[in-house]
Amino acid sequence: MSRYLGSLLLGIWILLLPVTLSDPRTTEAGLICGNTTQTKPSIFPNFNRLMNRMTRLLDTHMEGMDFISSPPPSIVGFAQCHTDLTQPECRECFISARQIIETCRPAATGRVFLDGCFLRYDQKAIIGQFADKSKDRVNCSGAHGGEHQHPVGDFGSKVRSALQNVTRKAPHSKGFAVAVAQSDDEPVYALGQCWKMVSEEGCERCLLHARQMLMSKCVPGSDGRALNAGCYLRYSTQKFYGDHAEEMTFDEIGIVVTVLTVMLWFFLLLLIGAIISYVRMKKMGQGNPFTRLLSSVNSSKINFKYEVLEKATDNFNPANKLGQGGAGSVFKGTLPDGRVVAVKRLFFSTRQWVDEFFNEVNLISETRHKNLVKLHGCSIEGPESLLVYEHVQNESLERHLFDRKKTRVLTWDQRMDIVRGIADGLAYLHGGFDSPVKIIHRDIKGSNVLLDENLVPKIADFGLARCVPGADESHVSTGIAGTLGYMSPEYLVRGLLTEKADVYAFGVLAIEIVTGRKNSVFMQSSSSVLLSVYKHFKANRLSDAVDASLEGSFSVADASKVLQVGLLCTQTTPELRPTMPEVVQILDGTTKELPTPKDAPFVNASILGTDNTSSYSITETQSQDSFSTCLTDSTRSDSFSRLPQAR
Repeated sequence: MSRYLGSLLLGIWILLLPVTLSDPRTTEAGLICGNTTQTKPSIFPNFNRLMNRMTRLLDTHMEGMDFISSPPPSIVGFAQCHTDLTQPECRECFISARQIIETCRPAATGRVFLDGCFLRYDQKAIIGQFADKSKDRVNCSGAHGGEHQHPVGDFGSKVRSALQNVTRKAPHSKGFAVAVAQSDDEPVYALGQCWKMVSEEGCERCLLHARQMLMSKCVPGSDGRALNAGCYLRYSTQKFYGDHAEEMTFDEIGIVVTVLTVMLWFFLLLLIGAIISYVRMKKMGQGNPFTRLLSSVNSSKINFKYEVLEKATDNFNPANKLGQGGAGSVFKGTLPDGRVVAVKRLFFSTRQWVDEFFNEVNLISETRHKNLVKLHGCSIEGPESLLVYEHVQNESLERHLFDRKKTRVLTWDQRMDIVRGIADGLAYLHGGFDSPVKIIHRDIKGSNVLLDENLVPKIADFGLARCVPGADESHVSTGIAGTLGYMSPEYLVRGLLTEKADVYAFGVLAIEIVTGRKNSVFMQSSSSVLLSVYKHFKANRLSDAVDASLEGSFSVADASKVLQVGLLCTQTTPELRPTMPEVVQILDGTTKELPTPKDAPFVNASILGTDNTSSYSITETQSQDSFSTCLTDSTRSDSFSRLPQAR
């Protein structure tokens, strides 16, 4: 039934579309490239991937923002077509913009303005930069004499009138408007477009600034364009947009007719929409995840006002920035009641973002454990979505282990306590210690373990977490997500997710903590940390693998125990790995007999091969479809044959 109603609705929409459409307006208005001195690794290995993903966004929404963070460095992109373009015209304009902006290489930033669309890329978050006026510029034609010169007085008045109409209408018309100043001799046409990420107030400010620039620098030229960070404004004596654009900008004379027409269609569409919504809601059961999230947050005690968090972080002052990950940046803040918190500022509002945000809020809010980061609350109704955590003073475990400066070396006792704490936290997540939920974290690694003032470890970043399957399920089939080097073989190759995936990641991390060496998939298998420790185990010399920076100040028995536990947890066959509660018992000494590994550790590099290895990195929020582009069918087939079959 919904299919037929959808077809009817589409037919009505087609009838409402005007016959006359504009052209894609692919003329280049301006190209702005950043500094070409490349001091960091090039972002361009990720450039084509980002552009392909943004093409899909523009095909659906006519605008979009996306990012890729792995392999580093990260790259963020934003593109938008002018509102009056059709989807095919938008695609054609974007393709032209993409070709032009590639000339910015090797600059780390670039933006291109065409007369019908805008495209920008950067190495840092673009949100919040649309009000930046430092790179605003104009492109004038005939402003310095010649046949296109006009008398300043009359012509200037016409330009001002057209631009004023656009500036007044656009902020209240979804950021787009056109206007024409008629005269007996030569009319003046104007068009204004604000980018979707700019608020209504910001749109008005941007267009006012653009109008001032055009009036002061381009008049009496026959054509002028203002190319600003948050908007585009143009005037010309030649009509450069189609009739469709004029029909989209309502004037005061047509308001009454427009309102009556809209009301008629409104009641018809309301009826059709209600029927379609009923059918969809019936199929979906619980409805849209964002609706559930919004309702859950608003009715809870964990909701923060955006303005409070903005003030707490001093307007997200860079001086308060604690770090940045694949999903957002984290800032230190002080709440009005004096609590010091960490505010996670999320980048995007995609469907995938909704799922991850819902996970983090819903899952962590139910957990209470000394080795888990406490979630104070969140903000979802402001211009950005924010998570509010307890502030953990000593940053991440990874920085303490692998900081090249080695300003502080963790002692053996501190490392042992950290390993026990991580094990306790994971055992709780997996349903131990009277936990109200059972959760698979999916991304256990050093950067997701924070250390407080007493170096107590706290597991953080639950954006990829999933609930443990019930008794009638052996595993969860899910899209691949996580970090290479910490992903278990059955999950990496087959997508089969159980709590043993966390056990594997814990084993890798435990070995890293004891050896002081990072497990990298981009090294030869013979140089693998896991394989090296396994060889020491077979030679009965596990203590030789301990971090040399400890200078022998460690318990040989405890170090050997932790390394052997790490080998138990990283066995290729998941059934041979212990559970996290069993790991806790071994580390605490309540299990008298220490099991012996029956299987060699799984080495990620062995399934990836040696060709173009860097392309196999997985971002922290990558989907199964994205991952399938990293491993070819032949690679996956060979990898599968080398793994033992699950029993």
